[in-house]
Amino acid sequence: MKDFRFLFAGILFGVVLTRSEVLSWFRIQEMFRFQSFQMYGIIGLAVVTGILSIQIIKKYQLKDVDGTEILIDNQKSPKIIQYLVGGFIFGLGWALTGACPGPLYALIGHGIWVVLVPLSMAIMGTFFYGILRDHLPH
Repeated sequence: MKDFRFLFAGILFGVVLTRSEVLSWFRIQEMFRFQSFQMYGIIGLAVVTGILSIQIIKKYQLKDVDGTEILIDNQKSPKIIQYLVGGFIFGLGWALTGACPGPLYALIGHGIWVVLVPLSMAIMGTFFYGILRDHLPH
């Protein structure tokens, strides 16, 4: 029964992405050309939501769906180069494909089958990261 909650959340996420036009290749191109604020507003709202969610989790010591306490470590200051390289690779892939990883499933749900290529690449990248994780600087 727990799985249906996640299925419902995924469907709701897909509807929100569709209604906000985040799936639109034209909206993404407008963002990368600095012609529209819409995508920056949506990304900014996501960042604010993430910050608030983490603060609420820490303050109220919330638990996950299995009842396990969610632990968020206060890490040392990270090396900025890791974020610059990762952000560059992420942004390059996003600009070339016109699709962020989040909406890939929603795009497939809309019948845009060519998105199976970046989805398969994202899955392969995740797989290889899992293999190389112990050998990468973190």
